[in-house]
Amino acid sequence: MNQDKMHLINKIFNNETIRTIWDKEEEKYYISVVDIVGVISESKDKQSYWRKLKQRLKEEGNETVTNCHALKLKAQDGKYRTTDVVDIEGMFRIIESIPSRNAEPIKQWLAKLGSERIDETFDPSIAVQRAIDTYRKKGCPEDWIIKRIKGIQDKKIN
Repeated sequence: MNQDKMHLINKIFNNETIRTIWDKEEEKYYISVVDIVGVISESKDKQSYWRKLKQRLKEEGNETVTNCHALKLKAQDGKYRTTDVVDIEGMFRIIESIPSRNAEPIKQWLAKLGSERIDETFDPSIAVQRAIDTYRKKGCPEDWIIKRIKGIQDKKIN
């Protein structure tokens, strides 16, 4: 996972242990659903909570459950056990489904991101400025940023 995504996951979950696994074929990370549920819901029995949530989501026709994969992840006892995992998008869909005060800041953040992307649809220059601001926050030199934006533009034109 690139460092930005890993940093994001650590930040979202207040540095709680969230197990992840890299899928080389799909080139993306999968995240343990029970770990997400455990942190967000604060349930004493995160396995049971996930089973009930999973059943409710299936009944609602939520496709997130369909997109869950079962992979072997290392458990606390050191043994590898089959665990439901989802990608980043699925992780956020599950968080949206959990009624918890811990989920509320993430839901507000997602709503803000959604609003910003809609604004960018109406005015694409906002997206360009966001990219420039992000590169600046990462400490990239101005001349590199200009070349990068120009390179992206040239790639999209050709």
